[in-house]
Amino acid sequence: MERSIGTHLSAEDIFRELLDEGEEIGLATGYRVLTQFEQSGICIRHNFDEGKSIFELTPVTHHDHMVCIETGKIIEFNSEDIEIKQVEIAKEYGYEIVDHKLVLYVKPNKK
Repeated sequence: MERSIGTHLSAEDIFRELLDEGEEIGLATGYRVLTQFEQSGICIRHNFDEGKSIFELTPVTHHDHMVCIETGKIIEFNSEDIEIKQVEIAKEYGYEIVDHKLVLYVKPNKK
């Protein structure tokens, strides 16, 4: 599973990879372990697509996501301009940001 660092996988994807590597684990056990990993901060659960959880190892630095609505591809990005603007908006309304998640749902440009 080392190649999974920096990628986004569903529980089913992880289950298939484990089977391919010769590991014998039930899907229900896999879900329980992923939930324990999430609770302990090892991984983060995203729900980009309704009804389907995607997992990624907890990143060292903050990043946001773009999700292509046509292909399902997930792109990580970081924009200092966006981060600054979010802080400014919260401050304008009398708040400070404690945490946030930004997901942009995108589609390819038509040429």
